[in-house]
Amino acid sequence: MIRLDGKQTSATLKREIAEQVEQLVKAGGKQPHLAAILVGNDGASETYVASKVRACKEVGFKSSLFRYETTVTEAELLSKIEDINSDRDIDGLIVQLPLPKHISEEKVTEKIDPSKDVDGFHPQNMGRLALGSPCFVSATPHGIMELIARYNIQTSGKKCVVIGRSNIVGRPMSILMSQKGIDTTVTLCHSRTQDLKEICLEADIIIAALGKVEFLKADMVKEGATVIDVGITRVPSDKTKSGWKLLGDVDFENVAPKCNFITPVPGGVGPMTIASLLFNTLKSAKKEVYNS
Repeated sequence: MIRLDGKQTSATLKREIAEQVEQLVKAGGKQPHLAAILVGNDGASETYVASKVRACKEVGFKSSLFRYETTVTEAELLSKIEDINSDRDIDGLIVQLPLPKHISEEKVTEKIDPSKDVDGFHPQNMGRLALGSPCFVSATPHGIMELIARYNIQTSGKKCVVIGRSNIVGRPMSILMSQKGIDTTVTLCHSRTQDLKEICLEADIIIAALGKVEFLKADMVKEGATVIDVGITRVPSDKTKSGWKLLGDVDFENVAPKCNFITPVPGGVGPMTIASLLFNTLKSAKKEVYNS
């Protein structure tokens, strides 16, 4: 059994990005610039945004963080996004989710200029992904594809099951895994899927992205499978100083012995998400997706 080490792989990817940034700036190009908008002071969001800011510094990016209280109006937030859209120095924009209930996440997502949508959530980028056209692939799916490629996991002709149909992970993963060059046969499963256990038992690759702690059990996985665990849930624990621990969607202890490859939680898919966000921002700065 081989653990897919997202921490080590993301560090390698960030080193590669840093080298490209150095070359870009030496050649007279602009320093990539990632902007983030954070509304409120949710603990998890604060931690995630702080890690993005640190990662930008590591690879030589500029970063800007725009903070707002939860009382900010939708109109004010949309106006700020318009300002960032027109700022030629900013290459990528992320709006940290979740947002307060009075602000439409859909409106916010659609307001972001697709050429700066390094999260890959805009309908234009999602549509281009479905068509196989150049686009920004959302960071978590991109990170998973990097792990698959860098560990030389065989995909052609294999059966892949994606559990979870979110627009952020499940749906884009199903598209990516069926693209030419990857060539798996994909089954996208969800809460209404019947005979899920039997479907999973036929899978060579399982991608679990449903947000239910240790949902995928050993009796759902065949010998020699590859299992990608996207889930990450904080649960109480009396064995840690913090009083909590992180668990994934996979019963790792019992599933891992059956696998050829598996991602741990933490340290698997998670670190790849931020590295992939940086990767998209560099692509934006180099105008590799949108040329205008």
